Amino acid sequence: MIGRKPERRILDELLQSNKAELLAIIGRRRVGKTYLIREHYTKDMVFEFTGTQHSDKRNQLKKFAQKLHEYRPGELRTAVPEDWAEAFIQLKIYLQNLPKTKRKPVVFFDELSWIASPRSGFLDEFGYWWNDWASRQNIVVVICGSAASWMIDKVVNHKGGLHNRITEYIHLQPFTLSETRQYIHSVNPAADNYQVLQLYMSVGGIPHYLQHIRKGESATQIINRLCFSKDGILRNEFNNLYAALYEGHERHVAVIKALATKWKGLTRKELIDLTGLSNGGGLTQILTELQAASFIMDIAPFGKKKRETLYRLVDEYSLFYLTFIDGKRAGKRDIWLQTSREQSYKIWRGYAFENICIKHVEAIKKDLGISGIHTEISGFRSMPDENGTDIQIDMLIDRADQCINLCEMKFYNDEWTLAKEDAEKLRRRRSRFLQISKTKKTVFNTVITTYGVHSNSHSQGQIDQFVTMDALFSLENFA
Repeated sequence: MIGRKPERRILDELLQSNKAELLAIIGRRRVGKTYLIREHYTKDMVFEFTGTQHSDKRNQLKKFAQKLHEYRPGELRTAVPEDWAEAFIQLKIYLQNLPKTKRKPVVFFDELSWIASPRSGFLDEFGYWWNDWASRQNIVVVICGSAASWMIDKVVNHKGGLHNRITEYIHLQPFTLSETRQYIHSVNPAADNYQVLQLYMSVGGIPHYLQHIRKGESATQIINRLCFSKDGILRNEFNNLYAALYEGHERHVAVIKALATKWKGLTRKELIDLTGLSNGGGLTQILTELQAASFIMDIAPFGKKKRETLYRLVDEYSLFYLTFIDGKRAGKRDIWLQTSREQSYKIWRGYAFENICIKHVEAIKKDLGISGIHTEISGFRSMPDENGTDIQIDMLIDRADQCINLCEMKFYNDEWTLAKEDAEKLRRRRSRFLQISKTKKTVFNTVITTYGVHSNSHSQGQIDQFVTMDALFSLENFA
């Protein structure tokens, strides 16, 4: 299995404990939650049941009975349970009659939000089954769901019988660049970091997407086939992605599309103006749900009030889809090869690279030698000065050792050679930041780029440190 080292360590610890364990695992669709549990617990799984989307209670119970029969094929088929109380009695009897072994049994409920529909009674009966019987057994029970915010609200923070019953919690994130490189190299060992980075900027670290790469293809060929061919698996993924996760997903998509129009991010007020959504709990819930699934990120403003927080679209595939696929006809030969030469591509890749740097900030800190120093990550945006010029810093590393890194992120296919105007922009940006923030900390201009910075008189005067893309591959996980 590629990556997932911290998560696999947790799964092992649950097996080795001498008490009942209730694990909740959440994460966005296609991130590999089910694969992780099935692969790691393949020898220990004694029962697995997956919910069916848009299915009523009766149909879920019929499928539960069928699944129970599959695990005990030599026995007579029991009647379909009338409700979840009866279903859990049947499950309890089945587990009690399992042959005694030294291995700890694992029970797995997948896509819990689809099983526990409103008025189904599932969560109440699951809570009773756990409290009354399962919590006193030497067993691991895993509950999993793609609707991350639903899992947090209804299960992790449950106010009924499951309150404080979760013994372990995993929020499974997409692969990092390092894990993505490991995955790609298992199929295409010739791919270098630049190729991996280009693919990551388009589809992110989603294992389900990455499993469709082929040996001998470049990143451009992979993107062209997956996203622009008539039968490409990512051609229509966007339309299914949010619908599978959220009830009333149209509002979530409206927020995503609004954020895609302003790559640097939007404040809550700007989001309201663009989407027409009301400023209330509904919008708060949408933002919370999108953040829980790692589609968006909030960037705190340096030294400013919370209402100026910027929300930023950081899901690589969603941004790529809305920029290049949405509304475009499929099937044109080598369309991505042509598009990747256009100015729109150069603008997009700069923003996509910024997102990756923000998400891999721990790798950047490691390369700068400040991993052990407490930091706060924020952004900075100024009002226009008398010349109508404003500044925006998309990532600012505020350090406990009285220093601040102003990060400039640049994607190039070679070393970045600073022109005079580039150096002047960096000088002016630092000067304006010092003037407006009135900070007493030492401020470093830090450049993060693909192949580094070509040394000349301009770079020597304004760049204090630079980090290359290779450093971004040092981060094993987002935890």
